Amino acid sequence: MTATQIPIVDSHIHLFPETHLKTLSWHSANNPLGAQHSVDEYRHATAKANATPLVRGFIFLETDRLSSITDSTPPNHGWNHALDEVSLLTRIALGTPVPGEGHVPDDKNLCLGIVPWAPVPGGPDVLSAYMQQVRGRTGERVWGKVRGVRYLVQDKAEGTMLGGGFVGGLRWLGREGLVFDLGVDARSGGLGQLREAVEMMGLVYAGLEGDEAVTIVINHLCKPNLRLSDDIRSHPEFLEWKDLVTKMAKVNSKTYMKLSGAFSELLPLEAESEPDFGAIVERVQPWTDIIFDAFGVDRVMFGSDWPVCNVGGGGNDVSWGRWRRVVEGVLERRGLSEEEKIGVWGSVALRAYGIEI
Repeated sequence: MTATQIPIVDSHIHLFPETHLKTLSWHSANNPLGAQHSVDEYRHATAKANATPLVRGFIFLETDRLSSITDSTPPNHGWNHALDEVSLLTRIALGTPVPGEGHVPDDKNLCLGIVPWAPVPGGPDVLSAYMQQVRGRTGERVWGKVRGVRYLVQDKAEGTMLGGGFVGGLRWLGREGLVFDLGVDARSGGLGQLREAVEMMGLVYAGLEGDEAVTIVINHLCKPNLRLSDDIRSHPEFLEWKDLVTKMAKVNSKTYMKLSGAFSELLPLEAESEPDFGAIVERVQPWTDIIFDAFGVDRVMFGSDWPVCNVGGGGNDVSWGRWRRVVEGVLERRGLSEEEKIGVWGSVALRAYGIEI
């Protein structure tokens, strides 16, 4: 089986209909993602990459809706927008589309897992109350597809991850068998976010082993500065990133890394001209080598970060396929066996999120 024949589980995509745009915290009139990005557009992206028969399905990640930790009245946003997103994914998973949402009944087979927003800093009691409402939105038929939660920390105040509610919330997720997706940003937010994440993980995993320990899936290589010049491998910023992600990998065997998000950290690609894939692979290889060295091939998974990948990758017609080609090049240069490639393209994600297909 060649690399392009391996069935793919896309571990990181976002979906939002046009009618929900104003509920997204990052939405503005000039945002390049300010249009509908539904399963229809996702299928188009993978079809243009000649990948549709090979994409077994996706794991949905929350889209950073306007929200607040407690379900309160204005001026706080509360939980309604995030819960409406859960209802959208429930309709996709059930194959019961609402006109205009951009999906069809057969798309339910693509939805393998759902990772909604959750008020993690609120601690166990707040999380429990919120997840009960999530379960009310999904119903029992879809509740099993809710495999974890995410609360983005890349744009939050320093110290957010070290609060007692946050640490207690992650320990609660572990007891409930739910995964936590960790989104930090080394390039835009600074390496301090990674230092804080390492300290947080130490607190979360202290004294815990086995089933009680939460699985933490780290997004996008921690968004490193892939635009560094000169000798990358000896650059102080690279060396500290290397040290911190290695600590993340070693703190517990239930930490994973997503091979995703790089187009947001590289110089933008043009839509019209085909890029030099060998040069891109060479550019990211110092970083991906560290990821494989630290986590091992059995804890690294493919994700497209669609549709965010479209912004730096050249648009919806080409970006998904381009990222797949870059990952193929990374795996080839790494010298992975066919079995190891199958893991990165899909089975690692299924194991991390506890998904059976």
